[in-house]
Amino acid sequence: MRVTKYEHAALRLDESGEGLLVDPGSFTTPIDDLSGIVAVVITHEHPDHWTPEHLDRILRAAPGTPIFAPAGVAAAATDYEITEVTAGDTVTAGRFTLRFFGGDHAVIHSSVPPVQNVGVLINDQLYYPGDSYAVPEGVDVDALAAPLGAPWLKIGEAMDFVLAVKPHRAFGVHDMTLSVIGRNMHRQRLAWATEQSGGEFFELDPGDTLDL
Repeated sequence: MRVTKYEHAALRLDESGEGLLVDPGSFTTPIDDLSGIVAVVITHEHPDHWTPEHLDRILRAAPGTPIFAPAGVAAAATDYEITEVTAGDTVTAGRFTLRFFGGDHAVIHSSVPPVQNVGVLINDQLYYPGDSYAVPEGVDVDALAAPLGAPWLKIGEAMDFVLAVKPHRAFGVHDMTLSVIGRNMHRQRLAWATEQSGGEFFELDPGDTLDL
């Protein structure tokens, strides 16, 4: 399976000619390669993780593509057919098996209303927590897409999250809120955390790929 990182939180997974998109949101430029798309996963309702413009482009290229997301996305995206998922669910789409974890977005501030969030484990290989520190308990995580920066993120907590997951490989996502200096500093911190359990950290920029 190959993972391609786009801007911010968006990922594409490819397996045997089929593709899965995760969190194409407002900080992500239009995704040109939509060939073979069989499903979309949206971890939560915030616009940096999905936009109508992205969904329209995807559905024009691949009509009828299922969209898996928590109930908050379904309530916000009423013009689309959303298959609701929650922590503990497992679904399949083409060659992809999706297991969902967590349930809640990390706290930004008491003044900001909480929303639902699901982490997703793809083909028992790649785990992406969305905007949370939800650890997939009992899972030996091959690759972790670890958030680097956000209004809710403190780098020490992100390091503890990576230490808890103990991935064999990791790379940073959710990084468009950071300067270049800040992104590189946070990458170094998460690289250290990955290496504590013998894992390897990869610095992926938009368009870069990693074979799992």
